[in-house]
Amino acid sequence: MTAAPARRAVRLPEAASILSTNAASAPFFYGGQAVLEGVLMRGPRHFAVAARRRDGSVAMLVEDLRSRIYTGKFFRLPFVRGVVGLVEMLHLGTRALMWSANVRLAAEDMEIGRGAITATVAGSLTFSIAIFFGLPLLAGGALRHQGGSLAFTVVEGLTRALLLLGYLLVISLIPDIRRLFQYHGAEHKTINAFETGAPLTVGGVGPQCRRHPRCGTGFLVVVVAVSIVVFTLVGRPSLPWLLASRLLLLPVIAAISYELIRLGARFRANPVVAALLVPVLAAQYLTTREPDPDQIEVGIRAFLAVREKEGALVPAAEPEPVPVR
Repeated sequence: MTAAPARRAVRLPEAASILSTNAASAPFFYGGQAVLEGVLMRGPRHFAVAARRRDGSVAMLVEDLRSRIYTGKFFRLPFVRGVVGLVEMLHLGTRALMWSANVRLAAEDMEIGRGAITATVAGSLTFSIAIFFGLPLLAGGALRHQGGSLAFTVVEGLTRALLLLGYLLVISLIPDIRRLFQYHGAEHKTINAFETGAPLTVGGVGPQCRRHPRCGTGFLVVVVAVSIVVFTLVGRPSLPWLLASRLLLLPVIAAISYELIRLGARFRANPVVAALLVPVLAAQYLTTREPDPDQIEVGIRAFLAVREKEGALVPAAEPEPVPVR
């Protein structure tokens, strides 16, 4: 990846500042994720990806969400939506990652095929499951002759948490990953600006917090805590059942964790909830970095594209340029 382009004037929709007035009545929790030199934003019926080309321009991908998994009422039910959300983001994230990678490679007349991306994601998931579930079980197994099921699952959960933190710390040292984390910060700032009623301009989004209670990183923290409770109830069965329980109960843990994350975001002003959210928000310091104005612009463009597609605003006439410094 190349460094961000030099200073220039960019044009953002004039209606960006108008959008903030709709934030309080929005019935949908907007979300997204960072991709290669870009941001994915997901709305109720559409998604948009904005990515910075090597020449400094911004490429856009805006599409409908037509599958029943996105539009069906059943898939929006409490506890069901948590599992569905993981499937959605894996599906959309893979598509957006492949598209953004090809945007970056277009200048070199190169393209990454769907098969290569799919194989990479599948391999990464297999490796992650082996490391983040296998090693903690081995650590907990060291207590086979001492302690009960609670001690076993606590050691297992803490080992999993330490592995996750160590992994995030190591990859954050890679320059390209640091830029990805900057776009992650741009995504959070944009959504925070919308939800707090700030103008969706570079100047309005920039001062926003780069942490958000509905972040996927925070979700992983809650998953670790919930897994300790759920796996304690399972006890310490024989090894085949132990392994099966860790895989079969993943959807249950994900569903519970998702609902807790939503509740935390809804009632974050409550002092007790705010205290419980401290580790959820603190973990995001590892996966977000302060974005520069160019990256914030990309996050805004992705978000506005979704809102415009949803009919939340009418495209404005040609606006005055907004300087990016």
